[in-house]
Amino acid sequence: MHVEMRESWTDERLDEFGKRIDERFDRVDERFEEVDRRFEQVDKRFDRIERRLDILAGSLESMQRTMVLGVIALFSAYAAGFAALITQV
Repeated sequence: MHVEMRESWTDERLDEFGKRIDERFDRVDERFEEVDRRFEQVDKRFDRIERRLDILAGSLESMQRTMVLGVIALFSAYAAGFAALITQV
C-alpha cells in the first residue's frame, strides 16, 4: 500500500489530527482502566490463595509435630519391648 506524504499541513488538518490523537489516547486510557480493574480482581484472588496457604502451613506444622511425637512413642514402645525381652532371658 502506497502512502502519499503531504508536503504542507494546514492548521485545520493539524487541529483535526490532534483531536484524533486525543480520541485514540482516551480509548487507550479506558482500556488501561479496564486492565486495572482486572488486576484488582487478580489481587483479591491472590489474597484468598495466600490465606489458604497460611492455613495449610499451620495444619502442616501440627501434622509434623504429631508425626514426630508418634515416632518417639513407637520408638519408646519398641525400646521397652526389647528391654523386656533382654531382661527375661
